[in-house]
Amino acid sequence: MTLLLEKRRLIVSPGLVPTQMRREDKFGHPQNVDVDLTIGLINNMPDAALQATERQFMRLLRQAAGDIRIDFHCFSLPSVKRSQTARWRVDEQYTDITEIDRLQIDGLIVTGAEPVAANLAEEAYWRDLTDIVDWAKTNTRSTIWSCLAAHVAVLHLDGIERRRLATKCSGIYDCFGVTNHWLTDDLPSPFKVAHSRLNELHAGALTAKGYQLLTHSPEAGVDIFARRLGSSEFIFFQGHPEYEALSLEREYLRDISRFLAGERDTCPAVPAGYFDTETEEKLASFAKRASTERRPALSTELPDRTLRPDVATNAAATAIFRNWLGYLYDGAQAPLPRTSLSAVKE
Repeated sequence: MTLLLEKRRLIVSPGLVPTQMRREDKFGHPQNVDVDLTIGLINNMPDAALQATERQFMRLLRQAAGDIRIDFHCFSLPSVKRSQTARWRVDEQYTDITEIDRLQIDGLIVTGAEPVAANLAEEAYWRDLTDIVDWAKTNTRSTIWSCLAAHVAVLHLDGIERRRLATKCSGIYDCFGVTNHWLTDDLPSPFKVAHSRLNELHAGALTAKGYQLLTHSPEAGVDIFARRLGSSEFIFFQGHPEYEALSLEREYLRDISRFLAGERDTCPAVPAGYFDTETEEKLASFAKRASTERRPALSTELPDRTLRPDVATNAAATAIFRNWLGYLYDGAQAPLPRTSLSAVKE
């Protein structure tokens, strides 16, 4: 059950609250509610994916929480550019990032952002994000770095450069465990994870700097890896276990529209292992036509699409987040050597 409580959300098991309170996104003030964990989400995703990202992580936490009660806060970095509409949402419903010290966050999730600059260090949000990396080492029990945020973190911490892929890694991939770790307990092998990125981190570069590889895909490469830093267990995702079934389709259609509008040079490849065979064939034919009849209006003639019946990644993602919350809960009584974000910035 998720309850929106004025710039924060309380996530608890439905069995712990009265039936009349079982509403998602209900506005109001918390009254005499005890919480077990405080979780933060620094949402750097572009405007079109802002609310979807909130929903995806809230859904996962709700499914994984069991009897653990979570005080959930969304944050946005001021250096991430927003439209007026998105800025209004952030101002009205997100907790100001300057409040992050006061909240005593147990676990933090930091999302990626759509890249703009050729080099990560040239992105407008680089300094803000690397300050969060340094802050999280002593102010969280564990932090999850997702996709581009993972690339920023390892570049800042150890100078590990991501590599540009020849073609975008997009699809649903089988991933396998590499080593035993509390985060991957009870995961099936293989399990399916969505990946969507233009760059990758190489396994050899990570292990050479002391990172522990947890899961790997023969096709997509490194999936999850980890490293202990300060008092925090840093978890890095190159994939997107939080994605809903239609997330990759939305990204694919966005890229098709950009190609037809002349905003990108190449027609995007069909996400791997995602659409059924008939849909893949129809989309391949459409791509050939799009290359010769390139015009924005052609997007209205995209063929109907059917997903493969086995694309669901929810069970594996829930297990990962259940293990993460269990780790946070088990360590919640031990004090952290917290420092302020303002001190890190200095």
